[in-house]
Amino acid sequence: MSDAITMVEAVNLALRSEMQRDDSVIVLGEDVGVNGGVFRATVGLRETFGIKRVLDTPLAETMIAGLSVGMAAQGLKPVAEIQFMGFIFPTMEQIICHAARLRHRTRGRLHCPMVLRVPFGGGIHAPEHHSESTEALFAHIPGLRVVIPSSPKRAYGLLLAAIRNPDPVIFMEPKRIYRLNAQTVEDNGEALPLDSCYTLREGADITLVSWGAMIKETLEAADLLAQQGVSCEVIDVVTLNPIDHETILASVAKTGRCVIIHEAPKSCAVGAEISATLGERGLLSLQAPVARVTGYDTIMPYYRMENHYLPNTADIVEAVTATLEFS
Repeated sequence: MSDAITMVEAVNLALRSEMQRDDSVIVLGEDVGVNGGVFRATVGLRETFGIKRVLDTPLAETMIAGLSVGMAAQGLKPVAEIQFMGFIFPTMEQIICHAARLRHRTRGRLHCPMVLRVPFGGGIHAPEHHSESTEALFAHIPGLRVVIPSSPKRAYGLLLAAIRNPDPVIFMEPKRIYRLNAQTVEDNGEALPLDSCYTLREGADITLVSWGAMIKETLEAADLLAQQGVSCEVIDVVTLNPIDHETILASVAKTGRCVIIHEAPKSCAVGAEISATLGERGLLSLQAPVARVTGYDTIMPYYRMENHYLPNTADIVEAVTATLEFS
């Protein structure tokens, strides 16, 4: 495909590509068929693949998750959409108690190759329950993969990998950057590796670790700091469970300093796990305490206060400056 496409279009392209390649892939969720999804990620799929492979469901997240587990256990590859992260809580019993445990419970006799797609995060002036960033809830669960793309190319390749994975994947799509920029994405059916960090920018002075929509501000901060002579290495974590700690540790061994940036609240977040691992396994490399730039430990506010809640480029620059000045 030669034209540049946005992330949401890359999600659609990946779904279309894999549905053409594999008849066992089924798309289901609220409004995914006739309306093409609330963000139009599934637009046109029902017309191409029919009502037996693109299923409009009732407004019943528990049912969507439970139906997906059943499909996956019987040889299908369901890709279910939960409209917003704030609606995911009814799925948790099915996802945690059944999807994540199925292979272990059956001693490998059954697998659960399902994907739960979830638009998440703030920045689009959504109402309550629509802007949560609760990735840590699922990253805590053994047996689940949690994957977050940050660009159209990665959304395409990672979604293909998630669908082909024999175990359940929570595929979280940062909706703030659904249409932020476009990239040329070749529809070649090539999946990107899961469980790996991506080094987006090489640097020597400090390591910036982030994922999802916050990669945008992280790269902006790296550009501003470069003008001040600061060389930042930028790492996109991508898979939050399991985390590729080796890439992060190797980077910090080179730079000696680290700032972790994420939109979710600070307490008990994935950033805390990365920081703890750096303390346990990379302490002798660190020349300063690990800093975190995060959302607040509060409910995500309505749109008037949304920009105050979300970390911004200036916050990251300030944290980097303070970390570099530590001695």
